[in-house]
Amino acid sequence: MTPAQFLARVKRNEVPPVCLFLGQEGYNRRRCADALLTSAKAAGVEPERLDAAQTALAAIIDDVRSMSLFASERLVFVRNAETAMPRASRSATSSAAEDEDGDDTGGSGGGSPGDIGLLEAYVKSPTPGVTVVFEATRWDFDGDDKAKVERVRKYYGAISELVEFRRFTVDEARAELDRMARAKNVILDSAAAQALVEALAADVARIAVELEKLSLYGKPITAEDLPLLVPDARQSTIFGLVAALGRRDRAGALSTLDALVREGEYLPLALTFLASQFRMALVAKEANLRGASGVQGHFQKAGVPMWGSRAEQVWQTASKFSKDQLERGLKLIFEADRDLRSARPDDRVIVENFVVRLCG
Repeated sequence: MTPAQFLARVKRNEVPPVCLFLGQEGYNRRRCADALLTSAKAAGVEPERLDAAQTALAAIIDDVRSMSLFASERLVFVRNAETAMPRASRSATSSAAEDEDGDDTGGSGGGSPGDIGLLEAYVKSPTPGVTVVFEATRWDFDGDDKAKVERVRKYYGAISELVEFRRFTVDEARAELDRMARAKNVILDSAAAQALVEALAADVARIAVELEKLSLYGKPITAEDLPLLVPDARQSTIFGLVAALGRRDRAGALSTLDALVREGEYLPLALTFLASQFRMALVAKEANLRGASGVQGHFQKAGVPMWGSRAEQVWQTASKFSKDQLERGLKLIFEADRDLRSARPDDRVIVENFVVRLCG
């Protein structure tokens, strides 16, 4: 079940008696928890919180089976649900699982193998009026955590109501940012919005926090404004550098470069981004593309991932530079990159020289 499907069920007052929240992504998990809390508050129910790292699963099941003397309904959150899993037996044939389990259960030592039978029995006959939410949020669905997540899924297989909290893709994070910005009446230009998403690695929980701060600014926010308002938005500073270079604004470009240095930006990486931006803009020029939609369609047809806001950035760069200027810029970038690879270079001096020559 996706978070959106779960929220729809809560809205229809079809809350499952037992469910499992699985995955690290925090923004949607908080939204789902808040929806349950709002529903419980409307019914006059105070949420209860248990910790599987401190309380055995058998004791948790015994607790939720008990009828409250003061309320007909209960909402119980059980955090650290993954620690309820028992440790694998230590044997020569399961040494790999044993090593992995050293990270699986945290500091509590895991639960009893018989506890899962109690959970299965409870799921078949839950206590009326009680909603239990097991939260297993330690691991993600990809990479090294994938096998661990599958073990949690298998262990809690008796719980059919599983909500997966997967990380947002860049496109999904951008769409959610646009939705939140409209709700808060925050005006972000396309480059600033995409820079915020990329600077915060599409972490919508962090994006929501930064957007809350930006809502106090009271003015439309451009890519040049963003690094002053969001310290982590270094990528947006690079977009500001591109814009200043396009205007032949030497002072502005050097000021933006100074901001990059103060923010601790790795200048060779910034130069690599500039090279990518210039190459894409040159392709757009040579293909005689018109508008961001034309850029997006052209690159997607060629098999290059290209979302709307990125296409807009490429189109803006192509609009500010002529074909000859883009070719000259790429040549200067090549020379700067070569100099950065020389013995004991001063990165800032080299990139400043690149800016001065390009704006000359």
